[in-house]
Amino acid sequence: MPRTATGTRGAGTTRRTALAATGAVAAAGLLAACSSADPSDGPAARKREAAARAEAALRLTASTASAALRDRYEAVAVRHPVVRPLLAPLHAEATQHVTALAGPRPTPPSPAAAVPDDPEAALRELAAAARRTSDTHTTVLADAPPELARLLASVAAAAAVHAYLLTEQREGDRR
Repeated sequence: MPRTATGTRGAGTTRRTALAATGAVAAAGLLAACSSADPSDGPAARKREAAARAEAALRLTASTASAALRDRYEAVAVRHPVVRPLLAPLHAEATQHVTALAGPRPTPPSPAAAVPDDPEAALRELAAAARRTSDTHTTVLADAPPELARLLASVAAAAAVHAYLLTEQREGDRR
């Protein structure tokens, strides 16, 4: 741009100021686009939703297994009142496990299975059910997030103890 007689530049827009203004507008637009994006959109949100669905499925599997054991304890206690004192604390623990795993939503009762006429056979069947429950929890914990995995490991260990109390300890009492 030509200089005036006083040595100053004219009042018009220069190429340099036009480019600087364009760059500033573009940068402001990019910043506004990044900051106004909805945080519930995008890959991170989808990943969180997928993880939440996977955890809910794991919790459902585990709580259903514990609920089946709890319901089995109830059925045996009703059929054989003589073993009710032995089963009462185990039933209470299984109920706590269902609550811890299912959270606020209730777990539907499992279908009733036939209870053997012999109390000893019923206890052996309960021990097998407790082992299956422990195995289910152990299998599920491999895919669980850390906090749920710790809970599942604890519940699996408790179910294994139930199996022990229903078999080995009772066999030792008879010796």
